[in-house]
Amino acid sequence: MPVYALNLFDVADRDEYLAYARRSPAAVAAHGGRVVALGQFRESVTGDIEPRRVLILVEWESKDAFDSYRNDPELADLHPHRENGSANYIWHLFDRLDDLRPLLKLE
Repeated sequence: MPVYALNLFDVADRDEYLAYARRSPAAVAAHGGRVVALGQFRESVTGDIEPRRVLILVEWESKDAFDSYRNDPELADLHPHRENGSANYIWHLFDRLDDLRPLLKLE
């Protein structure tokens, strides 16, 4: 079942994040991921989360595909660029739903 990875963060070190951004699209695709959306923060409408400047939404074929990307030893030198190039990182996984019925079932 597909999962979505919501990435919200601020760029802390441009050069470090660029080093990640140059290699990550191919690595993500090789592990069954697809970038669905890229965004730049516009405004806070409601909610109590501190805004982050960048949004990246990635669709993964499965949780296993996501885990294979995170744990691939050949990418051990890639992930530190993301970590060192960003700040205030939020990385949440969401299961794909075709509609909201599973969330709205009465128990």
